[in-house]
Amino acid sequence: MYDYPSTAAFLTPDEREFVIERLKHDSTDLATHYDRKFVFQALKDWKCWMMVFVYMGILIPVYAFSLFIPTIINELGYKASTAQLLSTPPYIAGCFFTVLVGIYSDKLKLRGPFVLGCATVAIAGYSVLYATPQGHPGVSYAGTVIAACGTFPSIAVVLAWAGGNAGGDVKRGVALAMTIGIANLGGVCSSFIYRTKDAPRFHIGHGTVIGCLLLAVVLTCAAMVTYSRLNKQKEEQCRREGIDHSQAPKFREMADASPLFRYTI
Repeated sequence: MYDYPSTAAFLTPDEREFVIERLKHDSTDLATHYDRKFVFQALKDWKCWMMVFVYMGILIPVYAFSLFIPTIINELGYKASTAQLLSTPPYIAGCFFTVLVGIYSDKLKLRGPFVLGCATVAIAGYSVLYATPQGHPGVSYAGTVIAACGTFPSIAVVLAWAGGNAGGDVKRGVALAMTIGIANLGGVCSSFIYRTKDAPRFHIGHGTVIGCLLLAVVLTCAAMVTYSRLNKQKEEQCRREGIDHSQAPKFREMADASPLFRYTI
């Protein structure tokens, strides 16, 4: 595994130059070397922490899937290999929409609206699970598929959002480590909110998951407003001070605080 395109032996010289130039354009020529200050830039940036909690709000519902799906399939009356097969459709649906949402998110260069849309779909699915009375496992199973179509696509989009809005290689790496490492503690939460004694309705679990998704929605809205406001401030600063990309080296170590850096909404 090569660290950088410049050291990748499998690329031709022309391909290497193309990739390097493209990465420079994407990163606004920000720093790629290691320095301790870049680590602290990420740790002290409240926007990075906001992404941590957006991701946690999405990840708790994802971890919850494996905890209640077996109960629903058992209610349907299937066992052994048939039960195993019935556990796959929600994941297949989630996989399909993950790819679809990822493609359009990149094409439109938007993250927040897709996170909002997916989280809303997930809330709808978990609401079905919460509201379905005992004795209607088919409806609960449908709710599980709907929830999967919302939760799984959100994971990739939030990670791309968190990484893309942290400027500089080191800050981006630390921001992603924070997002993934800390938010994965949500798996501990999931294991405690889905209690055996609450089966098969799991009202406490589903209710908590809906609350987590609502938290992700609120924080996503706050992030979109914040990034939009910061972009406008930077555009105004560039106009006022006559800053253009020819001056990029001057802001190389400022990470995403550089006036030339633009946040993805």
